[in-house]
Amino acid sequence: MQSFSAFSQSVSTSPYSIYGLGSLYESDFGSIPSIGSSGIALPSTEFINNKNPASLGHIGKYSFFFDTGLKGIQTSYESTTSNEKRNNFQFSHIAIAFPITSKSGMSISLKPYSSATYLITNYQIPISNSNESYYLDATSTGGINSFDFSYGYKAHKKITLGLTTSFYFGNINDNKDFTIANSITSINKKSFYNGVRFTLGNQIKIDSTFNIGLTVKTPTKLSASKTQSVTTVNLTETQYLETAEDSDVTDYYLPLEFGVGFSKSFKKNISLTFDYEKSLWNGTNQTNLYGEFKNQEKFALGLSYVKKEHSIFFSDRIHYFTGVNYDTGFLSINNKSINNLAFSLGVGIPIDHTKSLLNISYSYGQKGNIGNDFIKENYHKIGINLSLEGIWFVKRKFD
Repeated sequence: MQSFSAFSQSVSTSPYSIYGLGSLYESDFGSIPSIGSSGIALPSTEFINNKNPASLGHIGKYSFFFDTGLKGIQTSYESTTSNEKRNNFQFSHIAIAFPITSKSGMSISLKPYSSATYLITNYQIPISNSNESYYLDATSTGGINSFDFSYGYKAHKKITLGLTTSFYFGNINDNKDFTIANSITSINKKSFYNGVRFTLGNQIKIDSTFNIGLTVKTPTKLSASKTQSVTTVNLTETQYLETAEDSDVTDYYLPLEFGVGFSKSFKKNISLTFDYEKSLWNGTNQTNLYGEFKNQEKFALGLSYVKKEHSIFFSDRIHYFTGVNYDTGFLSINNKSINNLAFSLGVGIPIDHTKSLLNISYSYGQKGNIGNDFIKENYHKIGINLSLEGIWFVKRKFD
């Protein structure tokens, strides 16, 4: 990519949003963004844990959780020829969770899954078996959302099981201009996607200080359709090859994914979490015009500390978090992966004497590399997350 720009008001300004359904979105709840997006083994005793539906088997009998968040991101884009900065704000999620019985709980959430908002100019692409190239100018808006229903059940005092049913829906408006010599071909396309996916979860309590969590996300197909028009303009005429025609488009496939997590607490006020996740994108057997899908691995490590959870002193009940996350990426462009490394810090400010927290997180990360027409992204991300607990379903003792 020799030059690029981006919408300052966009949800995602990453040039890599051009691939697939766009940049996949991290919509983690509670304190999870502050601990490197780790938490597969954490129970939902103090917040909604969207990393593992089995966590809902631990929700309190009278607890009701509400969780929502926003993010602000400043990103610097660097290539061998240019440097540019952009700022934007993002809606993260909205979710509720509540008990069904003394051994089970449920959550409902809405969050973005991907963002395909970008603007790229003068992207040179070689023509196969030729010394010539053509140039691409592209803009896109939209993305995919996920509406999730999760259920967790305590099958044994040390074992919980869970299931999430995710309904994916959304559309992407994609406009591309291909310039070859003195001819410009414009393709204006609106694609619609929908599908259903299941996540199975399990948590095992080894002892009072050590938990293990497991998750499996089933492979699925997102069915697609499109409305498209195609126009070619040259020096002598304008040709309308297609005019807003409805037609099928290649379906998109989400891979089999699995994860394992560990949580260990020390002295009741320090907690260490570690997650490993793998996504088998190779198994989807789908191609992309600009790159190849590859298996993806994620490593996440987090540390949390609170001096005294139930102290009468406000300062003792403040939570402190830190974490690190490394993602190998699911794209390979010119045999080079688009990886991501991020470091995070955060605090959880207690609200009253409940489990409610105002979580404020900061993370710094790098995505991609400079060289060979690649772009490196350096980003600063601030997240504000409100995780509220209410006590519901309790009979009044006094009138």
